[in-house]
Amino acid sequence: MRVRGIMDEKHPFIYEDELATKARAVIRDFALRILPVVDENKKLLGIVSRSSVMAISSSVSPIRVKGIMTTPKHIAAIENDASSTIKEMIRLDEWYVPVVNSAQDKTYRGVLGLENFIETLLKTNPNKLSKPVSEVMSKRVVVCSPDDEVDNVWRLMQNQSFAGLPVVEKDRVVGIITQKDMLESGTDLPTFESKKGRFRSSSTISSIMKTMVITVKTSAKIREAAELMISKNIGRIPVKDDKGRLIGIVDREDIAKLLIK
Repeated sequence: MRVRGIMDEKHPFIYEDELATKARAVIRDFALRILPVVDENKKLLGIVSRSSVMAISSSVSPIRVKGIMTTPKHIAAIENDASSTIKEMIRLDEWYVPVVNSAQDKTYRGVLGLENFIETLLKTNPNKLSKPVSEVMSKRVVVCSPDDEVDNVWRLMQNQSFAGLPVVEKDRVVGIITQKDMLESGTDLPTFESKKGRFRSSSTISSIMKTMVITVKTSAKIREAAELMISKNIGRIPVKDDKGRLIGIVDREDIAKLLIK
């Protein structure tokens, strides 16, 4: 199986000289985690991540895309082996990588995400996902509370490279908060302005969290969790015991690791 067979060829991209505020809008409107950056010849130059555009507070910011783009940790080529590429993505803790023609020809072709691999294996080899979620879930779950300030949770997510956290009260999941939720809410986050000393009060997580949380029980099959991730476009699912208490979390990386064994 080659990368070209499972990648997203329609994944949006942006030109290096366009405004960073446009990158923010594209990432928000298409619910993207990365946005590849290209030159006028559509050669890949870098990527803009969701977290990098979230620090842009002004709708009239003059910053250009090339001023916030970063170098991808990994670039896949269309003829690369898909399983080997996914292994490298997991090693680097990258859920998405840009795809080009070849190591010599950096023409942008699309993006490969862990969910592309998971969705393909769900169709071709579902038996690999017949084990219970409890066998692959992470038991040490970092959480936040409804009363936590958005600024503090944002910094935690940035420092620990979390894209989302369960919101917990008395061991019960009452919501979930993601970078996507923060971006869509328009909530001011720690920015260039705040570093200059501009005072503003921070919102609490309860004001922007999603309260309709998709969860699974420990007895659920991994296949069920994988299908939910694909159909609902979510990256992680809290796992509860029979009493409704949070005891773990399973994400796309946990499932991808199982599939490449």
